[in-house]
Amino acid sequence: MNILVVFTHPNSKNSLCSSFLESTMTGLSNNKRVKNVEVLDLYKDNFNPVLVFNDDFKRRDMHKSMEMEKYREQVVKADKIIYIYPIWWGRPPAMLLGYIDKLFATNFAFKYSKGKILPEGLLKGKEVMCISTMKGPTGYLKLFMGNVHKILMKKVLFNFVGINKVKFYEFGSMENSGGQQKKKIEQIERVMRAI
Repeated sequence: MNILVVFTHPNSKNSLCSSFLESTMTGLSNNKRVKNVEVLDLYKDNFNPVLVFNDDFKRRDMHKSMEMEKYREQVVKADKIIYIYPIWWGRPPAMLLGYIDKLFATNFAFKYSKGKILPEGLLKGKEVMCISTMKGPTGYLKLFMGNVHKILMKKVLFNFVGINKVKFYEFGSMENSGGQQKKKIEQIERVMRAI
């Protein structure tokens, strides 16, 4: 199994997300089914999340962007993609959303066929896991926001491009002393050993 880990946090060394990245890597390194793990740290990679199309570069040509070729290759090679990020304002960081906007383009992630209303997802067979942290309680997004985070990531994005196996680990109250951070980090290591 080939794994792509997409890490998105501006403090890649001393954040809680970095602890989840470390436990992810430890668990994957102890999983015999895992052949290859590639980590993409969007901040360390100086990824430019700004989407630009104009008269010189049209939106329909985004799947040909040389700037995104490396990232397309990473996704094509991966059997499973693991996203690690904080939830800010009920959604992933703008850096990750910019990566998604630029990467999941027509004719790479999905295509429209003549005579059909709905597109065909081109990333079928891949699996996704989202590991996210937030300051508020775990149930906050579901209770007060109709779980917009899961709807955005699963239905609007991943299902649209053909990825139907999507698992979420949303960890809330992560800035509280009683947030059970160590227990949750250990949980992710166990999950990675078993995937």
